[in-house]
Amino acid sequence: MASEPPNSAPTPTPAAPPPQSTASSKPALPTDGELLAKATGGDQPAVIELLRRHGPTVRSRIASKISPLWQSMVDPDDVLQVTYVEAVMDIGRFQPRHEGSFLAWLTLLAENNLRDAIKELDRAKRPSPRKRVESGATDESYVALVELMGATLTTPSIQAAKGEIRTALDAALDRLPPDYSRVIRLYDLGGRSVEDVSTDMGKSQGAVFMLRARAHERLKQVIGRESQFFSRTT
Repeated sequence: MASEPPNSAPTPTPAAPPPQSTASSKPALPTDGELLAKATGGDQPAVIELLRRHGPTVRSRIASKISPLWQSMVDPDDVLQVTYVEAVMDIGRFQPRHEGSFLAWLTLLAENNLRDAIKELDRAKRPSPRKRVESGATDESYVALVELMGATLTTPSIQAAKGEIRTALDAALDRLPPDYSRVIRLYDLGGRSVEDVSTDMGKSQGAVFMLRARAHERLKQVIGRESQFFSRTT
């Protein structure tokens, strides 16, 4: 009797591959709208992320607007640094109205900074009729700064109030960002040249004038809110 062939072992069925996940393994990045909602509520990391995303675009736009005449005195990175400071301080008042509004706002801040730098660089080429202090900060230089801010003294005697004005203005300057306070102390109060201030602060001359313009704006706000010795006239 013929022997039957041995039963062959069943061929194992290969295991089905695990289903591919349709979701990315990385969490989705927040949208600009989500970041803005946090940033305007005081979330500083959200502000920094927005600046990281849009800063390069703004830098490229600003670089294209700096004419060869000013390129040795105004650097796009200087413009961006001052713009970042302003954006961080003002983000709480920013109101997004459409997609891309943050980039438009940041670009506008940068363009304003560049415009102020070029305006002051051009003005510095011409002699100023206003005599500047040349021997360091004095009571007179503090009074001159108050007047430059568009404020008038409310005390009956300016001469008697000079010491108090200096104390009040020093307190106001201490409330500004460090570079803002420093540029005012060196240039406006100390009577230093823009070349000296540029060297001292390690910044371009354009950056010095940008910082000074923004510092004056912030100082006006602080003076208007807090000082009892002078009042805004503009």
